[in-house]
Amino acid sequence: MQRLFIRKFLNNKITAYSAAGLFLLMAMLLGISIGTVQVPIFTIIQIIFAKLFGLFSIEDFDPMYSSIVLNIRLPRVLLSGLVGAALAIAGAAFQGLLRNPLADPYTLGVSSGASLGAVITLFFQFTIPFVGRFTLPVLSILFSFLTIFLVLSFARKIERSMRVETIILTGIIFSSFLGALISLMIALTGDELRQIIGWLLGSVSMRGWEYIKIIVPFFILGSAILIFNTKELNAMSFGEERAHHLGVNVQKRKLVILSAGSVLTGAAVAVSGTIGFVGLVIPHLSRLLWGPDHKHLLPLSIITGSGFLILADLISRTIISPTELPIGVITAIIGAPVFAIILLQRKKTERSG
Repeated sequence: MQRLFIRKFLNNKITAYSAAGLFLLMAMLLGISIGTVQVPIFTIIQIIFAKLFGLFSIEDFDPMYSSIVLNIRLPRVLLSGLVGAALAIAGAAFQGLLRNPLADPYTLGVSSGASLGAVITLFFQFTIPFVGRFTLPVLSILFSFLTIFLVLSFARKIERSMRVETIILTGIIFSSFLGALISLMIALTGDELRQIIGWLLGSVSMRGWEYIKIIVPFFILGSAILIFNTKELNAMSFGEERAHHLGVNVQKRKLVILSAGSVLTGAAVAVSGTIGFVGLVIPHLSRLLWGPDHKHLLPLSIITGSGFLILADLISRTIISPTELPIGVITAIIGAPVFAIILLQRKKTERSG
């Protein structure tokens, strides 16, 4: 009875967006406030308002607080939020498209492809003309595109109907192969070894506003494409044949959705390295809490995924302060047990149903 009440309460969309928004706001304030130097939350709000709207003068505040908020913690919190949001919405779209809770950028091999593109860029230290600072995300996205194309082509060769299980198993095979290539490059690396390994472990430390400028255009593009395809995702979640009868061009939409997910994953991997479980757990949790309608599931996954990764980053930099843990370690420690519990609950519900 209590569980039914909670589900009804959360299924009210205004309540759902309010709860998710409050969670994100609290995560952001805590992420900016807590650290070696504690900044009062009211001071944070005043500094941000002073910067955005000029309601107060920045000179009125302690210069140390202003520098910590505007130059160190705010960009870090925003970057971790954008990465979490990108991975969560990509995972939600992949799960809806393939009708499987195990589908996410990592199990499909997309993130391994993006990682390989980024490692090649770091290894050879080159810049594409006319692209400049966007070389890293552009190559990450290109390699993620190439990986998903190869995964789908290989799955089609194995089984013409391209069952979901076949696609996921093919993704895992490619992910393992690309991981081996990355390990080989690391073994051949000299001075760049520390930078590449640190990047592969996943971190948003010392990235600054420059990295936010890199991810934002790709995040907006990928998210917009997926949100404009929510009706098609809803139709395809009932099966490709049913979606076709409802008038959906299944092959075209599948390509569009997978491409948008690859853009989001490639951009996230380019700025933060490999961070697992966000795209796996957050969409599934959001679906359990707020229902399967992608019209609301995708925006709510963005908000929840953003808040989750901000808190994971906060834990990673404070749990053994002054040393920082890789953020991917925290997401795996939290994500793996949560996902195991979700799967067990789902199995129990299926049996009782």
